[in-house]
Amino acid sequence: MPECSPVAQVTASATETVGAPPERVLAFLRDYHQARPSILPDSYSRYRVEEGGEGAGTVFSYHFKSGPTERDFRLRAEESDGRLIERDELSSFATTWTVAEAAAGSTVTVESSWVGGGGIGGFFERLFAPMGLRRVYGEMLQRLAASFID
Repeated sequence: MPECSPVAQVTASATETVGAPPERVLAFLRDYHQARPSILPDSYSRYRVEEGGEGAGTVFSYHFKSGPTERDFRLRAEESDGRLIERDELSSFATTWTVAEAAAGSTVTVESSWVGGGGIGGFFERLFAPMGLRRVYGEMLQRLAASFID
């Protein structure tokens, strides 16, 4: 039987090439009013901007459901070293968007991490949650890439 630690960091990420320069991609991701909602898959509902709407300082919320996971998020955006970081005000959940220059435009990576549960439930969370979130992020990144196709 695998050992179950009391709590552990859980991480999920996905990467996609986008045919636009990093500045354009970051501007798109910073637009929480119109651009961002346009790439959200069906796992997201009740999306709304609560404060701001452009980049750092923006507060936005949504309901997320994927498989058996369902919960509300309220995130505050910040920027650091060219990355867009969104921290949930209700939990340890944080998402970082990294946009790097690439030959075909940009490489965009979205990565989320949080402190997972303990015990056997935490073991299954660490095993299955990253796979489900990676699938959702893959769909979101494909929608992002399609937004820059002429």
